[in-house]
Amino acid sequence: MNQKSLERLLTKVQAGTLPVATALDQLRTLPYEDLGFASLDHHRSIRQGFPEVIFCEGKSTAQIRAIAKALLRHHRPLLATRATRQVATLIKRLDKRAVYHDEARIVSIRDPKQRLQGHILVITAGTSDIPVAEEARVTAEVMGSKVETLYDVGVAGIHRLLERQSRLMKARVVVVVAGMDGVLPSVVGGLVPCPVVAVPTSRGYGASFGGLAALLTMLNSCAAGVGVMNIDNGFGAGCLAHRINLLGEPPAVSPQRSAKPKSNKNVRAES
Repeated sequence: MNQKSLERLLTKVQAGTLPVATALDQLRTLPYEDLGFASLDHHRSIRQGFPEVIFCEGKSTAQIRAIAKALLRHHRPLLATRATRQVATLIKRLDKRAVYHDEARIVSIRDPKQRLQGHILVITAGTSDIPVAEEARVTAEVMGSKVETLYDVGVAGIHRLLERQSRLMKARVVVVVAGMDGVLPSVVGGLVPCPVVAVPTSRGYGASFGGLAALLTMLNSCAAGVGVMNIDNGFGAGCLAHRINLLGEPPAVSPQRSAKPKSNKNVRAES
């Protein structure tokens, strides 16, 4: 259930083409559906504009299948993050439109009618950071944002970034993904007028402490307008960048016009 489907449901009730009892039956899973091992938040797409996302790590294939099946009864699009090829195969059996994004480790089912809006630029310091960046890119695109990428432009060869500065200036939001010393978000933050979402990765040698060094560098950035995600959290970065990107944007699909209720000639007006 999302806002558009809820509007259609209420419009049908208002028009008299759908019995109230049938509408109530369709609304029984709001605000959540109890699967025993999971409580699916079907109301989330109405509150936040996107359905609940399946985080696959730590879940059994049976649990993932049951959650995906329940979500697909009510929602499009669908996102399953940190997914394996095995997970992708089982979701494709539920919906053949499912796509597995290998580097991002995401299974997605997009809304074919969705129009991508705005402009997000995803940047990486190195090639090793691309999997986290791809998680951010796919997330933002499936949610409805237009995304471009600029990979392997870290500070060890800063000319690679400066030569593309015009691309930075066109973006509404820039996501910067970096491991090692984690300096790139500060550099980008000093060049652009838009918000910067910094994502530290766990890429690096021993003293990087699995991304902790990059995280601390980003948290101590001297550039204004830089916000920092958790280590390797490409999904969180993509979601936040999408929300910032669409601030002030009109809805991608115009809401339905309300249908006029049917008149009931058998009902007398009370005096």
